[in-house]
Amino acid sequence: MEKLLFSICIPSYNRPQELKNLLQSIDFSEPEIMEIVICENKSPRREEIRKTVEEFKSITCYKVVYVENAENLGYDGNLKSLINTAKGNFIIFMGDDDTFIPKALDSYAPFLKERLEYGYILRSYRNVYKSGQIEYFQYFSENKDFTPSPDTYITLFDKSVFISGFTINRKFAKEFETTIFDGSLLYQLYLLAEVTQKYPSAYFHQPLTQATEGGTPFFGSSEAEKKLYTPGTITTQNSLNFMNWYLKIINYISDKHKNSTADRILLNMSKYSYPVLAIQRNKGRKQFNEYARELAELGFNKSIYFYIYYWSLFLFGTRFNDTMIRTLKKIIGRRPKL
Repeated sequence: MEKLLFSICIPSYNRPQELKNLLQSIDFSEPEIMEIVICENKSPRREEIRKTVEEFKSITCYKVVYVENAENLGYDGNLKSLINTAKGNFIIFMGDDDTFIPKALDSYAPFLKERLEYGYILRSYRNVYKSGQIEYFQYFSENKDFTPSPDTYITLFDKSVFISGFTINRKFAKEFETTIFDGSLLYQLYLLAEVTQKYPSAYFHQPLTQATEGGTPFFGSSEAEKKLYTPGTITTQNSLNFMNWYLKIINYISDKHKNSTADRILLNMSKYSYPVLAIQRNKGRKQFNEYARELAELGFNKSIYFYIYYWSLFLFGTRFNDTMIRTLKKIIGRRPKL
């Protein structure tokens, strides 16, 4: 085993208080086998972030590596910066506005120690909403291991969008480094696509991280992103650009490996396309309808579920549907298998 089991890697941009909350949530009991790596991406609040990190370093027992990028590398570029700075066997990415669930890292570490040559670990997590409701994202009934194969890639791909807790073997991530997907905001999914077809993977059932509803998106602040995304908001065109990158990644992988994985992944994404549709429902029915039509033209309507979600959102809005989905998942205990 390498000296450091894992590196908690945080792409930081413009969120000093949220970063402080994240750092304070780290409660791992074996500080000698982990490190925290923060790459600040030349945000307007860099000085506040630097002060936050310095204050944390002065009181913590953890090794903290803090890097200030000379220029804004974009989200995907900053992930690569973190990978190349880190020293741990595994990379655990964390969004700078999310947190760890108390004591979860102490459960996660033994799981990782038994899988040092695994390429990717799918974790479960939870969302905390302003209403106080909690939604869990769990995908199987227990911990699970996967052999390297296109089927593993297909199984894990659509479950791995949320960045916080995304865990990948550092040396394998470096093996597949590329600039092709800069600006996509999905570099981690490209790495997953490559790594899961060559190395074993696993699923960790206990929730590891959590996201809290709210916050301001800052995507679009770098050169690689400015034509695709709008800082401070998520327009319908932003969402369509984001979904186009999904297609570029899965088609690239399918062409490279000469298989039909793209079609199968697109079908899976259609089955679970509710959040993709719901994100633009608050724009009103007319704009929502146009957005859904364009998603369908991209191919995300390959299952009947796409139309079920569309009509339910169109008629009843997000609040009703969100509540129904959370209730169903709570009854079943995990995401339904469609």
